[in-house]
Amino acid sequence: MSDKPTDFSETELNARQEAVDAPQLTQTMPNCKATIGLLVNDQPGVLVRVAQVFTRRGYNIENLVVSQAHIRNSSRMTITCVGPEAELHQIILQLNKLVDVIHANDHSDTQTILRELALFKIGCSVTERTEVLQISEVFRGKTVDISTDTITLEATGTTEKMDALRELLSKFEIKEMVRTGKVVMARGDQVT
Repeated sequence: MSDKPTDFSETELNARQEAVDAPQLTQTMPNCKATIGLLVNDQPGVLVRVAQVFTRRGYNIENLVVSQAHIRNSSRMTITCVGPEAELHQIILQLNKLVDVIHANDHSDTQTILRELALFKIGCSVTERTEVLQISEVFRGKTVDISTDTITLEATGTTEKMDALRELLSKFEIKEMVRTGKVVMARGDQVT
């Protein structure tokens, strides 16, 4: 047997490495974005149990909004998440099995009203203020605070609208930005 090292091309080395890694590779499924509305009992630990359902199924939660619901001692959750499309149905089924979940619905393909609230604190001089206010007016934003060096705007609308407003305001100094994430409500008689 020769002690001389064998020279492999980079392509051969990559092919050998893929063969070694092949048993460990998982099949990739197409990801989808989903908006899920939940009505839950207002109890400690509900949020953790809901989040665990998404974690076990490989979904990443992008937005999570929790607020008081119209029913006494209950809360409304709106979750925007990304993950394997094949797992979404199972997530909804598992959420509906949780003790404190009253109901969970996928609103990705239904007629819904989606809104987001954003607050922008813009650093601007007195001369730049007029332009900032004009941009805000186009997006139906409101001025909620003003000082000698900053102006704070409030705007509501779709995520795309908030992204567009942020893009236009980025030519000024955005000192702070806070966004609520999506809130969803089903149209008409449908349950959210």
